[in-house]
Formats: sequence, structure tokens, C-alpha cells
Amino acid sequence: MIEYIKGYLSTGTTPGEAGNLFWATVYILLVIVGVSVAVLCMNWLERKILAHMQIRLGPMRVGPHGLLQPFADALKLLIKEDIIPHDADKLVFWSAPVVVTMTAFTTFLVVPFGRTHAVTDMNIGVLFMLGVSSLGVLGIIMAGWSSNSHYPLMGSLRSSAQMVSYEIAMGLAIVSAVLMTSLQTGTGTLSMIGIVEAQASQHTWFIFKFFPLGFLAFAVFAIAMVAETNRAPFDLPEAESELVAGFHTEYSGFRWSLFFLAEYSAMLAVSSIAVTLWLGGWMRPFPTWLGGSTWNMAFSFLPALTFFVLAAMCFLGTIRMPKIPQFRIQTIGLGTFGALLGFVGLVLLVPAVSVRVQDIYWFVVKVAFFMYLYIWYRGTFPRYRFDQLMKVGWKVLLPTGLGVLIATALWGLMPQLSAAITGVLQ
Repeated sequence: MIEYIKGYLSTGTTPGEAGNLFWATVYILLVIVGVSVAVLCMNWLERKILAHMQIRLGPMRVGPHGLLQPFADALKLLIKEDIIPHDADKLVFWSAPVVVTMTAFTTFLVVPFGRTHAVTDMNIGVLFMLGVSSLGVLGIIMAGWSSNSHYPLMGSLRSSAQMVSYEIAMGLAIVSAVLMTSLQTGTGTLSMIGIVEAQASQHTWFIFKFFPLGFLAFAVFAIAMVAETNRAPFDLPEAESELVAGFHTEYSGFRWSLFFLAEYSAMLAVSSIAVTLWLGGWMRPFPTWLGGSTWNMAFSFLPALTFFVLAAMCFLGTIRMPKIPQFRIQTIGLGTFGALLGFVGLVLLVPAVSVRVQDIYWFVVKVAFFMYLYIWYRGTFPRYRFDQLMKVGWKVLLPTGLGVLIATALWGLMPQLSAAITGVLQ
């Protein structure tokens, strides 16, 4: 058994490829815990960043600078009364939040945080990701229909129309990225790890490939993924100003929290997909231009440096805390949190640890950039009307995605077309 566990560490592949059930289970548990913790952090960051954008403080009372506010909210939802409408379809009503949450988490099975840091690598990873992520709308429709209420039903119907409108454009953008992988081998790949390795072998991220075609495909995907996750300015399925709360109006307590968890997990999932397809996945910036042992060593210190900077910010906040008894616990808590971050930074300086976390660090940094954009959009753009949303999906993104796909195919075939034309002319 011990040899079975240790044997995987020298394979250089994912647990799924190696057929190691133990490590596959460990990776799945790490993904579930990691995504759940990321959702808690995202909840706090969104409230604080939006507060600063609107010149206010945000959560401040529960823990230092409100750091414990997400945990307090989670506890409140867990002990809150669970109400089910009298005439609701109870089985479907119970199943809907589970379906939505499971589809969001299942997408991470093929997301590569590194060459070996993934649950498995499927040769149809892109198709698997598209198919699973599309199932989330079924849970939303189940929630709206089973509630036996007009407002949730309207919200769920809005969601189904929205998903259909933007899923096609998203698929066209993804096919454009898949076409770019065929330039080296002539066959292409649907493997998520294979797409990152194709960007490494071509020495360019696909966002810059065939410029501006790669950028346009990325832009189509970036807009479609905001609509897919029902986020502002495309949050019509849960438009609280018109529909009370949309498809989850009748939900409360723990079941409502599952919808909340699924929404943020889906945001992390589509951001991870965008990073994998267009931004080089786990690769650090400029691996070709800034190559060599010196640059590799310089970049290897960045994970530890990041935690040291965060620790310094905590210590600065500790120093600036009011020196009164009422803030003593918060001061100690913030200082302790800063010390914990500094300890993590020291651990990341260990060479064996630093080598293992490099790819995860760069992947997380890129995903964090997209998560910040979600917050920025919410604090900046007004919500679209439903006719505007349909217009953007069908009259703007769909033709653009189709045009980019055709242009990418023609550009990729340019050498063969040139040779064929030359042969005809001769």
C-alpha cells in the first residue's frame, strides 16, 4: 500500500492518467476544500472591494477588518430555518441546488493547475467541460419550476434563454483555441493539458496568436462567461430589482447557500478555463523572452514574496489599529493572521516546496485577475435589459465568434493554401 502511494510521486502524470485511486481521491478532496475556501475569500473580497469603490468600509465588526464575516454568514445560513413551499415538488426542490453545485464542482476534474496538478487529463477534456458546465441550467430550471411560484419560474426561464444564447458563442470561441493547437502537429487536441503544452511549444499564449484573432476569440469567451455565470451586467435570472431574487426566491438557509456556492464555483471554473485556453495555464509570464536559470530563480521567489507582502499589510493594519480595549482582540487577531501568512511565505522559500507550487501559483494569480474583473463589472456596469442581452448574444457575439473561427481556420491553413495556389499557377 505504501509503495502504491509513493509510486505515483515519480510518475510525472495526473492521478487519473496513472490510475492511482488514492491520489485521485486526495486531489478531488483538495479541489473541493480549495474551491470552498476560495468562495469564502471571494465573498469577503467582493464586499470589501465594492465598498472601497463606493467610498465606504464594508464588513468591519466580525473579526479584524471583517475577516470572519464569511464564516459568520455560513454559520447563520446553516442554522437558519429551512422553508419549503406547501405546494412545491419536494423531491425536485431538494435536488435543484445539489445539481447546480455538483455541475460547478465537476468541471474542475479536467482543470489543470499544473502538469501533474489535476485530477485527470481527458483527451476530450474540452467537450467534457462544455457538457458538464451546460448542465447547470437544468438545476436552475428545476428550482424555478418546483417552487410552484411565478417569480422563480420567470427567473429560471430567463436563465435558460440566456444560457442558450451565450453557450453557442462560447463554444465557437473555444473551437478557435482548439484549432490553434493543430499548428505544430496538424491534428490538434481537446485535452486541457495538451492545450497548455501547445502554447508552450509554440512559444506564445493563444490570446496573442494570429493577432487580433486570438484576442477576439478570448474577448467573446470573456463576455460569454460572465453571462453564463449570471453575473452583472447579465444577472437577469436573479435580477432582484425586478424578480425579488429570481429562481431561488423560495429557497432559504442551507439550500440557498448551495446556490451561492455554485455561482462562485462556476465563476472560478470558467475563469480557470479562460486561463487554460488563452493565457498559458500554469506557465509563468514570458518563459521564452525571460528564460534561463537567473530569471527562473527570480520568478521562483514571487510566491513567497506575495505572502510576505500580505503579511506586511496585516502588520501595518495591526499598528494602525486604535489603541483602545475594545479593539484589543481584533488587533491580536490581525497580527496573528499576518504571522500565519509570513510563516506560509517562509515555507514557500524551501526549494522542494517552491518547485512544486510554481505552476499552481501562476495559475491562481491569473484566475484571481478574472475574479477581480467580475467584481469590477458588478461595481461599474448597469444591468442590461432582456432585449439588450439577447441582442448582444445573437447579433454581436455569435457572428463575431463564427467570423473569428473561420478566419482562424483560414490563417492556419495559409501555408497549405499558398502551396496549392503556387502549384496551380506553375
